[in-house]
Parts: sequence; C-alpha cells; structure tokens
Amino acid sequence: MPGSHEVSRRDFVKVVTAILGSIMGAVVGLPAIGYLISPASKSQKSAAWVPLGPLEKIPVGVPVLFSFTRSKINGWEKTVNSYAVYALRGNNDELKIMSNACTHLSCRVTWNEEKQAYICPCHDGRFDIEGNVIAGPPPSPLKLYEAKVENGTLLILFTEG
Repeated sequence: MPGSHEVSRRDFVKVVTAILGSIMGAVVGLPAIGYLISPASKSQKSAAWVPLGPLEKIPVGVPVLFSFTRSKINGWEKTVNSYAVYALRGNNDELKIMSNACTHLSCRVTWNEEKQAYICPCHDGRFDIEGNVIAGPPPSPLKLYEAKVENGTLLILFTEG
C-alpha cells in the first residue's frame, strides 16, 4: 500500500543496531576522551610552603645555602627542578631568605666569606650579605622569599618564575 509506514524486519534491525551501537560508543568513548583531555586541563599550584630545615642550623650573621627540588606536571610530562636559597639569620631571629639566582642572567651565586659578598661567576656580579647589588651588571637585588618558622622548622613561600 502506498503511504504505508510499515518497517521491514531488516530495516528495524538496522535502526536498532545503529542506536545500540551509538549508545555503546558513547559509553566507552566519552570517558576515554575525558581521560585524554583531563591532564591538559588541570592547573598546578605555583606557590607552596617549602620546608628548608631546622632553624637551629642557621648561625646568626652567616648565610646558609639550602637546596630543594620541586616537581611540575605539564600534561603527561613530569619535570623535577632543583632550586637553592640562602638563609640569613639576624640577631633577633629575623630571617632573610634570598634566591641564589643572579638577577642578571640567573647564574647561581655563591657566598664568599673572605670578600663578604655573593659572587656571580658568569659576569662578576656581586651582592652584599643582604642581597643588594654592589658591583657588576645585575639590575636588581637578589629575590627575597617570605619565611615563617613552625615547630622549629624554617619554611619559605616558594613561587616559581
């Protein structure tokens, strides 16, 4: 009969198979797509309190170098970077925490007891015990970090960049 909406058994099986296949594909495919996309959408904290060690290990008036590592996850790539800071303890337990990266080209400065200065080996930049520039090309003082002491342990608020 013309205009009849009868569906043959073969067409019915095709339609039902297509619908069930689409549902099963969505059930399996959507979580798989989420798994592949999720690492790229995660954000990582850029600032954290990093423990450096016991406050009692820092003598008054002498810069002490502390090293630590931080891991960073970018998608599926995990990198571990090493950092170091100098801790300077004053007479009244005031603390000054300075990066050991020169502000000129980020070379690592070292404390020279004889010259009473942090010296950069790259371009002979020099900083005084407080981290202020005294010679060479560095444009600014050494970067300072916020510090606190909890239960006798020195912590710094480390921010990358």
